[in-house]
Amino acid sequence: CTPVVAAISGQVSLVAVLANLLVEPAVAPATVLGLLGGLLGLVWDPLGMVAGTIATWRVAWIIAVARFGAGLPTAEVGWATGPLALAVLVVVCVAIAFLAPRILRHPVTGVAGCLVLLAVALVRLPSPGWPPPGWVLVMCDVGQGDALVVRTGSGSAVVVDAGPDPDLVDDCLDRLEIEDVPLAVITHFHADHVNGVGGVFAGRRVGELWTSRLQDPPEGVRVLGETAGAAGVVPVPAPYAATTTIGEVRIQVLWPTGESDTRGPGDGSTANDASVVLLVESRGLRLLLTGDIEPEGQDQLADDLAELDIDVLKVPHHGSRYQDLDWLRTLRAQVALVPVGAGNDYGHPATATVQGLAESGTKVYRTDRDGSVAVVESGGEAAVVTR
Repeated sequence: CTPVVAAISGQVSLVAVLANLLVEPAVAPATVLGLLGGLLGLVWDPLGMVAGTIATWRVAWIIAVARFGAGLPTAEVGWATGPLALAVLVVVCVAIAFLAPRILRHPVTGVAGCLVLLAVALVRLPSPGWPPPGWVLVMCDVGQGDALVVRTGSGSAVVVDAGPDPDLVDDCLDRLEIEDVPLAVITHFHADHVNGVGGVFAGRRVGELWTSRLQDPPEGVRVLGETAGAAGVVPVPAPYAATTTIGEVRIQVLWPTGESDTRGPGDGSTANDASVVLLVESRGLRLLLTGDIEPEGQDQLADDLAELDIDVLKVPHHGSRYQDLDWLRTLRAQVALVPVGAGNDYGHPATATVQGLAESGTKVYRTDRDGSVAVVESGGEAAVVTR
């Protein structure tokens, strides 16, 4: 099934064999009892419910293994969906099918093979130093939220959003050795973007602080106001169409416009589409940072920014299914970044979004699978190192 799954999803699972071995004892009882419950329910509902309930206990184990496997550090690797890539994968699968019985029949090589299988599934391979030399942007792993760090110089960076937890963003900035934040940007006031802002200020100098024009929801506005006020920093709306150069970085504000609303309904329902959108240029790379902007706003940007060509895309709204996917694909990004929490309740990121970008040749990285992700300039191209 591996080549078929890769063709559909653009991914190859590294835990599928282990997961299938663990659930195999539950599959037959769940199938038989489920069918039996359906048949008995036609005769007498309570009898069918007994068999069905016992079946659910087996199914619960299968679901638990699936969720555990999907959350492992190296649950899957990206794989191209073109004919050549799939042909190579078929050859690899045939080679494994030929070699595996010969390896596993001998105790020494069999045990070694099992240990390798466990290690691949459970241990994330160490990255070659962190932060990697020449890094341009880091997408911090802060769970279900956004926190992006754009390097402006030694020990200095622009921080775009702060995630939901001050400790997580503070830890990310510490590991990057960031001591000075000449500019912080809160794209909008939802908790998963603003509640961690205290971690940005922790032991660091913060210069300017830009926000969305839409001051909603009120709780997020309050959190930011109190934190910034304690540090003597005054939040101001991001200046639409303005271009700012900070160190080695050039930043242009693309959205929201200067005529956009400043007051919302009070429940944050319109906050996503008021997200600050930034075009960042550094070391020859162009990065589009999109906050949580939704299809309506994306459509307007598509009209205003025809023929925009970028290297790195921060996928809007944690890769949700609400996207102008046609426009995102026309951006021709080499790399797409999806900040998202493992096991979140929102279904982020949507398979259609991830697959749609992958099919256009974009390599998709996500914090729930890859951890923190650094974009590095390499020969004029965007390369990636994960941690």
